[in-house]
Amino acid sequence: DKVLCLICQQTISVPKEYNIRRHFKSCHGEKYDALAGKIREDTIFQLKTSLGKQQDLFQKASKTSDETVRASFIVAELIAKSSKPFSDGLFIKKCLLEVSNAVCPTMKKTFEKISLSPNTVAERINEISDDMEKSLMTLCHGFDAFSIAVDESTDVTDTAQCAIFVRGVDKYLNVTEELLDLVPMKGTTTGADTISVIEKVVERAGLPWEKLVCLATDGAPSMVGSKSGLVGRLRKKLAQLGIAKQIAAVHYILHQEALCSKSLQMKSVMDIVFGTVNFIRSRALNHRQFVSLLEAAGSEHGELLYHTEVRWLSRGNVLKRFFDLREEIDAFLKSKNKGIAELSDAKWLLSLAFLTDITAHLNCLNAKLQGKNKIITTMHTDIRAFQGKLQLWERQLGQQKLDHFPTLKSLGHMDQESCGIFSELLRNLQKEFEERFQDVSSLSKDFEVFSLPFSVQADDVDAELQMELLELQANATLRQKFQDVGVPQFYRFLDEACFPALRQQAARIIAMFGSTYLCEHLFSLLKLNKSTLRSRITDEHLRSTMRIVSAQELKADISSLVAAKRCQVSSQRL
Repeated sequence: DKVLCLICQQTISVPKEYNIRRHFKSCHGEKYDALAGKIREDTIFQLKTSLGKQQDLFQKASKTSDETVRASFIVAELIAKSSKPFSDGLFIKKCLLEVSNAVCPTMKKTFEKISLSPNTVAERINEISDDMEKSLMTLCHGFDAFSIAVDESTDVTDTAQCAIFVRGVDKYLNVTEELLDLVPMKGTTTGADTISVIEKVVERAGLPWEKLVCLATDGAPSMVGSKSGLVGRLRKKLAQLGIAKQIAAVHYILHQEALCSKSLQMKSVMDIVFGTVNFIRSRALNHRQFVSLLEAAGSEHGELLYHTEVRWLSRGNVLKRFFDLREEIDAFLKSKNKGIAELSDAKWLLSLAFLTDITAHLNCLNAKLQGKNKIITTMHTDIRAFQGKLQLWERQLGQQKLDHFPTLKSLGHMDQESCGIFSELLRNLQKEFEERFQDVSSLSKDFEVFSLPFSVQADDVDAELQMELLELQANATLRQKFQDVGVPQFYRFLDEACFPALRQQAARIIAMFGSTYLCEHLFSLLKLNKSTLRSRITDEHLRSTMRIVSAQELKADISSLVAAKRCQVSSQRL
């Protein structure tokens, strides 16, 4: 410790009486040595008080500086989470100053010191993103198993953005589901290009390939190809590394457009519907006149829904509303000399009704599959149930039973030819589901052990699980715990020393992505952050923003960022 002189405020490095006395005699003895008694005490008190005030002033200034920097971090994070332009920081600061004038005028100078310029906001967002990425890298090092979800989408500048999400499970079976990286692909987007990107991202995160258990894609040809696609190339890479365990490949079904056009062969119906909707909604005059027509006709629907490519689930709503307003739409188009013959064609209307109903069923399934931290076994159950429904609907359509097709039923009698056509389309849809979920179906036995460990027979499971499974089934306490908490929480209560194989298998299954829903959701947000009005946002700033806006559980340590920052207050008067 050092001694501070109250008079000159110099420090004496060696706190010994001789050194202190020598400093006083040589520097201040002539002026202060003659002071004694009450005068000496008052002088010492004044010097102490003066020093205390100086220290308080510096501490207060430092505290104010920390608070203003913290405020700029908080506002920048909110701007990113709200997908707002960085320049909105200036507007927010104007609002803060007006509020301070009205509510707390004495705090106006403090608000003026908050730096919210576009450059500062962008810098803060990058720092928050970097801190979140460091936290994610730390979590990645503790994963016992992980899977990745990969999807690509083209932004407003025709740059292909490759989103890679990771879902990992640690030894405590805690789940982490976050954006691993968003990589702009400037050239081609073949399977070779995508695997190259994934290799760099996964290895930079320090994720060991032998712990990869699942790859979720959107089902595009460049992804699912067994040889040149991403799945095939990734499996080849793992084989070259000597990893015998084959990863599961899941191809998401959210892309209803692919299902409807490929399996249901309904592209002609969809083209007419969405072409008509665009004709009415994209022209202001047409839109106003159509709404007036609906009001005059006393329609229960006051509007025609607008389909958006990002919101896939809107497709079913658009079809239903179009079907309900088909007569009004027909009348309106004829008044514009744009009549469509199909709107008066009984067979085309049957196809529209069938597509409306089957899309509604797909919507229900997709709604079940969406969301964060979904367990793949639950999704597998939903898929199997839907496949069973498809078989039931196929049989019932062959018998002209339309109980599960209310829109189709509302048209009245349906001819046998149409029944046969629709039954065949449902068979095509069944085949599509079987192909897309072939890998997942091959894991049915593992899923059964995971979901019903007390019901499966030991003879039916792998040898490495048999002894542990028998020990588990004989434990009445664990049986009761399973009934109380269910999966996946139950596996956290298994002693790692007694049930290592069962816990490891549980970790592998819990770590599996069931869909690319997080990728789809991210691309919806990306269109807001890189729009025609913000097309010049850099790849770095876009990546940082998307990490913040897509975060599931990760949070930046703002206090650490403020402490590490050399705090500088704003000089702007905005």
